[in-house]
Amino acid sequence: MDSASSSQDQWFQEAAAAQIKTERMSRAELLNGRVAMLGFVIGVLTEAITGHGIVSQLTFGLLGLN
Repeated sequence: MDSASSSQDQWFQEAAAAQIKTERMSRAELLNGRVAMLGFVIGVLTEAITGHGIVSQLTFGLLGLN
């Protein structure tokens, strides 16, 4: 009996760990997507304000070239 209940407890713990991992991954992906959208919007707004495109912001802005 003890072996069967121990095996069942282990199965439940593994299932709970897998569910927790899945939930954490989905939360991380949501956060990653939101941060990416925010970065894109900031890039577009900076392009509208400065007149430099996103590519020139990334390359020439870092190198100090115009």
